[in-house]
Amino acid sequence: MRRLIITVVVGLMAVVASAQSPIENYVVQWAPTAVKEMYRSGVPASITLAQGILESRYGLSTLAADGNNHFGIKCHKDWTGKKQYHDDDAKGECFRVYDTAEESFRDHSDFLRYRDRYKFLFDFETTDYKSWAYGLKKAGYATDPGYPGKLIKYIEDYKLYEYDTMPLAGVENLQEKAEAVEEAIEIKEGKKDKEEPKQEAKAAKKASKSARKAKRKAADVEELTGKIPESPLALEEPKRIDKSQLEEFKFSLSREAYSKNGVPFVTSVDGESYASIASRYGLFLKEILKYNDLTASRELPPGTVVYLQAKKKQSQKGLDKFIVEDDSQSLWEICQRFGVKMSSVRKMNGFDAGYQPSEGDTIVLRGNRRIKR
Repeated sequence: MRRLIITVVVGLMAVVASAQSPIENYVVQWAPTAVKEMYRSGVPASITLAQGILESRYGLSTLAADGNNHFGIKCHKDWTGKKQYHDDDAKGECFRVYDTAEESFRDHSDFLRYRDRYKFLFDFETTDYKSWAYGLKKAGYATDPGYPGKLIKYIEDYKLYEYDTMPLAGVENLQEKAEAVEEAIEIKEGKKDKEEPKQEAKAAKKASKSARKAKRKAADVEELTGKIPESPLALEEPKRIDKSQLEEFKFSLSREAYSKNGVPFVTSVDGESYASIASRYGLFLKEILKYNDLTASRELPPGTVVYLQAKKKQSQKGLDKFIVEDDSQSLWEICQRFGVKMSSVRKMNGFDAGYQPSEGDTIVLRGNRRIKR
């Protein structure tokens, strides 16, 4: 009797899956991943799902089917993983290949999160999907002038905006529905035997599923905060400091100092030097130069960040890496921007003393560079 009930339930799932459109199945299958990515990175779940539908033809494109690439992300200079070549804007362009689709979703979030040209998007609310859609086009994600309208239509036709306000606690229920639909689709396509597996195989599968669920839950507790984060790249430019958003440090002198990555700093004014700032705060010139990764004093333009204590060995949590988009930036400028010691950044990335960042380079700011992605 139990075998009969299970067979009926699986059959009903297959009927439900077949009754839904391919787009609806895609949304159910990948909504949990999109919501978790929203809480991790700040990219709206509706935008992620709409882009996935459009870029991967709801999971049926060659890039998605053969390379798990759901967002048409090209190789770029920093990509060291597997590759596929397809005609797109030009003939034979290089596209990234992922081991799993989940890696593609994470890379999509990071692609937006760690590139300067997309950072203005994170000033928009996660519920403002229209601004995100038009902003993606403005930033150059796609060349199609109708790209924003297509995303918005998918979001509104399939009510994807509902996922932008979904609490993190609802992800587990979404995951169970996604697994049920995925199983039903496999049965429908003949990829899975409709008969109940043997008890040993069933027990192993159940244990594996429980382990995956526990692992997911543990990862969620560790990584996700339950609150959609502010953009980790919505940081001040070196010479444009929004002092209202920085923690104030109290010193014996009247001048205000602020904090970046937990390290106090001041911004220089006209006529100042490293020596004069060191004197003002009771430091030796050698000390302040060391704090700012300098071996000798140099000209100090107004608005320059000058650290008053040693910088950290890693960036703040959530700022794991930075993707270079301007060849004119030096490694020193990048380390000053994020409040990280240059020696630590070199060690994390395996850079030699003469390294000069170039467009497309990925610079790890937290953890260590992995040889293979």
